[in-house]
Amino acid sequence: MDIKTEKAKKLSGEIIIPPDKSISHRCAMLASLTGGKVKIKNYSKGADCRSTLKIVEQLGCDVEFLNENDVIINAPKILRKSCFELDCGNSGTTMRLMSGILAGQRFNSTLTGDVSLSKRPMKRIISPLEKMGALIEHNDFKAPLTVKGKKLHGITYNSPIASAQVKSSLLLAGLFAEGETTVVEPYRSRNHTELLFDYMNVDITRNSEVSTTVKRSKPEPKDLEVCGDISSAAFFMVAAAIVPDADIMIKNVGINHTRAGIIDILKKMGADIRICNERIVSGEPVADIAVRYSELKGVTIEGADIPRLIDEIPVIAVLATQADGTTTIKDASDLRNKESNRIKTMVEQLRKIGAKITETEDGMIIFGKTPLYGNAEIECFHDHRTAMSFYIAGLVCENPLLIKEFEWVNTSFPEFLELITSLKE
Repeated sequence: MDIKTEKAKKLSGEIIIPPDKSISHRCAMLASLTGGKVKIKNYSKGADCRSTLKIVEQLGCDVEFLNENDVIINAPKILRKSCFELDCGNSGTTMRLMSGILAGQRFNSTLTGDVSLSKRPMKRIISPLEKMGALIEHNDFKAPLTVKGKKLHGITYNSPIASAQVKSSLLLAGLFAEGETTVVEPYRSRNHTELLFDYMNVDITRNSEVSTTVKRSKPEPKDLEVCGDISSAAFFMVAAAIVPDADIMIKNVGINHTRAGIIDILKKMGADIRICNERIVSGEPVADIAVRYSELKGVTIEGADIPRLIDEIPVIAVLATQADGTTTIKDASDLRNKESNRIKTMVEQLRKIGAKITETEDGMIIFGKTPLYGNAEIECFHDHRTAMSFYIAGLVCENPLLIKEFEWVNTSFPEFLELITSLKE
């Protein structure tokens, strides 16, 4: 499905952001390990999270939808071997985290994915899992992955990158390993897994901001609620910051410090943003976020900030085109390993519409403030975040954009168009 954008005159109103994808994945996986009954309120409708649900069902869980977003998972005492391959669809989170869980089972499993996922690197989780005793057959460290259940032993792993997926895969494997499993990162990555471990009484210790240890244990069956996804909210925050006269309120957004880098960067750039009604939901900090249009300035984004906003960098690149001065993004080479090479994709496609932007090895440099003239066809390369980022760019382009294969948005955010349309005047 190709879609045309149009320039927005104004954005105003209030929206409730959809459930957090990262947390939804983890809730379903941990629920499957409880051996009991767990109700998950506000589970994501995105295709990626539905892939995770289908897999835990194949592994012996009874999955019952109470309505569109609330689901009950009734888990067996131990997971069971599936007679079929486990299809992760387009979800790297599903494949990487399930590899950790499956590595410690008593049976073999094969994880597959779509064409896009099958090109993505899995060495970052395969190598440390093998150090724990896992046996994983692979296609040059890419899917399909055949995970042969083995007895695992705990290790201390010094991760070369700050990656929540690597950390979570190893911590999940640690639930089945003898001894202690410790993950040490160069920077602190998102900590949804650790917060859920705490909430569900898993034996976990935080040694420091960047070091976490887990011992063999079983999560307790406790009901869970998923807050709104800050990565989805980021598109609306950026839209409100760059569309003249915009004034919006985004309700029920997770503001976990390890994910809230987009808020800090918006503030640093001079955005008019307010955090309201702060509270805790299933261990996660949650708030409502108000954003209004304002004049912005360029900044440097690097180091410890990158893991806190890695998924938001495509739309931050759009934001930077509308900020006075230079915005430099560094230390983000991991963007080349996402659904697309997001550094290359964003630079090439933004240039098409008038942006002054330079690609670097580990990021990009954006020179603003630049009028975006549009009038171009945008390739998203099967990448939902690229597609949505260019829809936001289209709100300030003088002429329409034609975004190709916009249906990839459904992998994470099927409600996107409905919500953005509700804010237009």
